[in-house]
Amino acid sequence: MKTKRNYPIMTVTKKAEASVKRGHPWIYAEEITESFGEAENGCLVDVLSQKGSYLGTGFLSLNSKIRVRLLSDNANDNFSPTFWERRVRYAVDYRRTVMGEDFSCCRLIFGEADQLPGLTVDRFSDIIVTQVLSFGMDKIKDVIYSAIVKVLNECGVKISGIYERNDAAIRELEGLEQYKGWYEGYPHTDNVITEITENGIKYSVDVENGQKTGFFLDQKYNRLAVSKLAKGRKVLDCFTHTGSFALNAAMGGAEKVTAVDISESAVEMAKENARRNRLEDRMEFVAANVFELLPELEKQGGKPYDFIILDPPAFTKSRKTVNSAERGYKEINYRAMKLLPRGGYFATCSCSHFMRNDLFVKMLHEAAADAGVKLRQIEMRQQCCDHPVLWNVPETDYLKFYIFQVV
Repeated sequence: MKTKRNYPIMTVTKKAEASVKRGHPWIYAEEITESFGEAENGCLVDVLSQKGSYLGTGFLSLNSKIRVRLLSDNANDNFSPTFWERRVRYAVDYRRTVMGEDFSCCRLIFGEADQLPGLTVDRFSDIIVTQVLSFGMDKIKDVIYSAIVKVLNECGVKISGIYERNDAAIRELEGLEQYKGWYEGYPHTDNVITEITENGIKYSVDVENGQKTGFFLDQKYNRLAVSKLAKGRKVLDCFTHTGSFALNAAMGGAEKVTAVDISESAVEMAKENARRNRLEDRMEFVAANVFELLPELEKQGGKPYDFIILDPPAFTKSRKTVNSAERGYKEINYRAMKLLPRGGYFATCSCSHFMRNDLFVKMLHEAAADAGVKLRQIEMRQQCCDHPVLWNVPETDYLKFYIFQVV
């Protein structure tokens, strides 16, 4: 190492060393063999191999199974405000490049994929919404937020506030409190509602009470792919939430769209979004449990829809529940396939990292066999490019999205 190091030191197992050298930034608690120096929660620590070679520097999380989240393998990095600004600038420049005209509504920072572990930053027009899920990142968030404002200002973007959605239960595993509210370190309005436009469709986004950070941005171009196939079709959109897939289908010229969600409040939001876009004349909204609705539609007989969309929430958030999640995915996919006529279209997805693509594909094969249909694949897609997949961090690869024709 060329520079003098003043950080506490942790040595790790050969297994952890191999993982780090392959590019994965997480060190688990059981992989740490020795510690040297006083190390407080959230501080920076140097990680060394058993032989004493430098592997990287990262944030320490004393309460988490992920004990160290590596930030850099460059021993000359000094983690000054300039370092953090550079990281933010890389992230923002990437979105300006890949999102183009859609830069006004996108994910600006996607945690490990942007080498800013535990940090999510979304832009909804003039409001920035953040979520911090690691102790170390929480300690330096003021520096990060300042860098975000500076970099956006240089792009000609003036924001009206930074809203913190730090109400995720996972923060407790880091020893952090849960809360949500405006970041007081930057001027803000009191209006938590903003309007965005995605694929030509206007949405009202509630950054205080909406899911996650207010709106699911990762399906942006998958919705557009659905829109292109919807013209003249009768569409059933299951798990519609704010109605985004349904609205894209209607905008694409669908004859009729039925949007279903178990949440009454979600259905009301979807209705309002339909009115906002003057699409309500071709849309209907149903508050129902999809697991109950699909079998009921099958009992009624006939083939009322020729395009069905399944966009369920994550059925599993751990490896322990993958098997039960697979059964849930198979049930709704099987039922949807049974409902479709020959030549009908079918879009289906999973947003759980733990439901790996090979498992999802296996489930689809089994569901199709049980339904007595064949699937002709039109497209396989992933999350939008503002949620980039970092190949050495498989956790960033989470969304599977398929479009088929039933033959």
